[in-house]
Amino acid sequence: MKLFLLFSILLLTQPVWAFAPSPGGQGSDPTHFLLMILMFFAIFYFIVIRPQQREQRQHQERINNVKKGDRVVTSGGIHGEIKAVKEKTLVVEIADGVKITVNRQAVSAVLENTSSKGRAEDNSDDDEEGN
Repeated sequence: MKLFLLFSILLLTQPVWAFAPSPGGQGSDPTHFLLMILMFFAIFYFIVIRPQQREQRQHQERINNVKKGDRVVTSGGIHGEIKAVKEKTLVVEIADGVKITVNRQAVSAVLENTSSKGRAEDNSDDDEEGN
C-alpha cells in the first residue's frame, strides 16, 4: 500500500509542462510516460502482489494438510488441538473436554505439533508462575 501511494505521488508530481511542445518545435513523446507507468506497475507487482499470492497459496496448503493432533489458532484467537477433520470443518479441543467445530477457513495458523503431555506440562508451569 505504501509503495502504491509513493508511485501515485510520483506520477502526480510530474510537471504539466512535460507534455508541452519544446522550443525546437518537437513535442514530448508520450511513450516515455507510458513506459514509466508500466515500469511502476511491474515493480509493484514483483514487490507486493507476487509475494502476497505466494503466502496465500502456502497458507491454503497448510490448512488443507491439517490432521488430527495438530495445534491451531483460529482467526478469533482461540488455540486448540484438532480432534477430528471433516471436509469443510474441524473439531478443535480448546480445553479438557471442551470441543468446538470451526470452518477450515477459520484457521489462521498451524502451530508446531506438540503432544498432549507437553501441553499439560506447560499448563502446570503457568500455575507455578502465577503463585
